[in-house]
Amino acid sequence: MSASASASAPLTTAEVIERFNAVFQHHDPSGLAALVAEDCVMEGVSPAPDGSRMEGAEDCVRFWAEIATDPAYTFVIEDVLDAGEVSVIRWRFVFGPGDKDNVRCVNVMRVVNGLITEACGYAKTV
Repeated sequence: MSASASASAPLTTAEVIERFNAVFQHHDPSGLAALVAEDCVMEGVSPAPDGSRMEGAEDCVRFWAEIATDPAYTFVIEDVLDAGEVSVIRWRFVFGPGDKDNVRCVNVMRVVNGLITEACGYAKTV
């Protein structure tokens, strides 16, 4: 790594979330680990009522990579709102070919110094 690359500013929240969303859009988690802080905490949407909890980059990346690489799943981004360190992603999770084989979801993500430190997922129904 060059001196100028190591001195560059961290990615913005918007840039991190754009790259995070691309992982799911392209079913390619190869850049995911570079976006996640070592102390990241993630809460998934299931099982109800409180969801699953992952702690640490390794567990979070593993969880997201498994979902992102499943060819049966499609993630349709509906909207992304960024406010400083926090980003809210509204998306539709499509898990089958039928009109009712999908669920609307929201992720609330915290990005600090260019890395995801917290992610909470919520679903309209599961």
